[in-house]
Amino acid sequence: MRALQWSPHSEGRGYMTKAMWSPGETQHEHREIRGFASFDDPEALSYVDSNGKPNFALIQQTEEFRALRRRLTTFIFPMTALFLASYLTFVLLSAYAHELVSTKVIGVINLGILLGLGQFVTSILITLGYARYAKRRLDPQRKLLAEKTGVEE
Repeated sequence: MRALQWSPHSEGRGYMTKAMWSPGETQHEHREIRGFASFDDPEALSYVDSNGKPNFALIQQTEEFRALRRRLTTFIFPMTALFLASYLTFVLLSAYAHELVSTKVIGVINLGILLGLGQFVTSILITLGYARYAKRRLDPQRKLLAEKTGVEE
């Protein structure tokens, strides 16, 4: 729907002179325009354009999308920090604590080998944790966003 723009006149009075496009509406949409102004109820914002493609700019402004981003970053940043701390600890110990990492644990297996294998274990645990978190916290929010915006999955 178009909104009227107020424009001052030189005699001190103002006139509504121009119809403006409302947010979320483009000038390229082909709609029947019934006159200069309409008092009909405003149409709901469309999150899908006439070609069926999502309007990502509008979707990103929804509260559901912001909640999805918050949930994602709540998991991603701590897990990234955990993995980097684990990996850097392994690298620094391997480079500067030769005596510690060469400590024999069982036969020819030393602490360095176990710390190196621990990197694989850490990666697998973070991946499994993310899959579980996504299933429980991200997927329901993603479905809610898809329902609200009408974007098919």
